[in-house]
Amino acid sequence: MSHIKVISFDVDGTLVTPDFSYAVWFEGIPALYARRHNVSLDEARELADREYRQIGEWRIEWYDIKYWFERFGLGNYHQKVLDDYRHRVICYPEVPQALSALGRDYKLIIISSSTREFLPYLLSEIEGHFDKVFSTVSDFSQVKTPEFYLEICRLMHITPGEMAHIGDLWDADYIAPTKAGIRAFHLDRKKSRADGSSLTSLSDLESRLREREEC
Repeated sequence: MSHIKVISFDVDGTLVTPDFSYAVWFEGIPALYARRHNVSLDEARELADREYRQIGEWRIEWYDIKYWFERFGLGNYHQKVLDDYRHRVICYPEVPQALSALGRDYKLIIISSSTREFLPYLLSEIEGHFDKVFSTVSDFSQVKTPEFYLEICRLMHITPGEMAHIGDLWDADYIAPTKAGIRAFHLDRKKSRADGSSLTSLSDLESRLREREEC
């Protein structure tokens, strides 16, 4: 059995709360749309939600704020919207300590579907913990598939068995890396899965890794 050398982390919903991204997508963009197109804020929110769902999270456009500003006719103001909500970036409480502990024994990297426009905000308090930051959409024009995870392994010069990944999305952060031969951990902070197989806090990751290494 290969020993883990690299741990990759999702960001939104894993290291930081969804508050910032939610504010951008469902507050900032609808508010700007309402002003630009002279509709109510509720109408703008309903339209935005409908359009987002039409694209769906398995297409890269879902994550691309520039695409949505063009689609909604909002001009080149995406940076201002991001700046306006930067105060909504919040790390989960255990994250800094967990990253410090894990960083002593493993190389830590980011594998996020968030674009390069979002990542400086999302990682503003914790970026120093990571050797590499990868955006699936901005850097590879992909979503998280088994093939994508294998490409990251090649770039990191490791085998799939030498990497672990953790994230909050069952398909993208658990099923896809598992199919690639990576040791994946699903982070279920809301305890929504009844089988008890998922982690409920990042603080549990180190002990789970040790258990698997000793098997």
